[in-house]
Amino acid sequence: MRSTAVVLMAYGSPERLEDVPAYYADIRGGRPIRPELLEDLVERYRRLGIESGSPLNAVTEATRSRLHDALGLPVYTGMKHWRPRIADAVGAALARGAETVVGLVLAPHYSRLSIAGYRQQLEGALAERAELVFVESWHDDEGFVDLLAARVRGSRAHVVFTAHSLPARILDEGDPYQQQLLETATLVAERAALTDWSFSYQSESATGEPWLQPDILDHLGDLAERGVDDVLVCPVGFVADHLEIRWDLDTEAMERAAELGMRLARIEMPNAHPELISVLAGLVRRAIPAGVAP
Repeated sequence: MRSTAVVLMAYGSPERLEDVPAYYADIRGGRPIRPELLEDLVERYRRLGIESGSPLNAVTEATRSRLHDALGLPVYTGMKHWRPRIADAVGAALARGAETVVGLVLAPHYSRLSIAGYRQQLEGALAERAELVFVESWHDDEGFVDLLAARVRGSRAHVVFTAHSLPARILDEGDPYQQQLLETATLVAERAALTDWSFSYQSESATGEPWLQPDILDHLGDLAERGVDDVLVCPVGFVADHLEIRWDLDTEAMERAAELGMRLARIEMPNAHPELISVLAGLVRRAIPAGVAP
């Protein structure tokens, strides 16, 4: 029986305010950094109180620990843009004798601009020293759909499903990202028997090219014009609290809703809750090839 380990991957987040420039530089990957954009990012983290620690990193570690307990096999955290890096996780797994590595990203929807980057880093670090089994997407997982449906079921508010926007050119490239997002939203709405819902994007970056629309801030304005005054946001593209949740939704979207005279709330994020751990454990178990030690 071949031994196996899991590399659980997330985007990563700076732990201290002084780490933000290095973190942003890593995201930019050598591309020029506009000073005003860096200043804006630093200010967002300052307003959110990063000195108390990054919620994403803490949530990811809690998820790793509980997934380890659920599976009974080694689980290592690998961050795409912070520490510990994906390569660090791979090194630790190989040092423990892993012959098969299951790669799992804490993001349910596949895009070549996101999930493919995690896989590239993972494959580069493994350098064919172990078999790689990679979970590319889990957007339609029954447990994941149930988890979200439970959080919106019975809502009297208009439910807005959201996800991180990406450059609109991915549509012409045949990328499945938007299709998978809409499939998740539809499945959740059907499971929760919702009749009043819509979809929008958030967290668009200033790259000078068109991004997927509509943006949540604009969408709230459209909803207000239609007479909607009570909104529940369900971020189907995210599973943990981090900047895109705390700032883009809890700060900017809340402020926009207040300007429009709307009530706005969002669902509790799955984070490291038992139902998400069960979903992740199921994904790993189904991915492990026959004859490999669980």
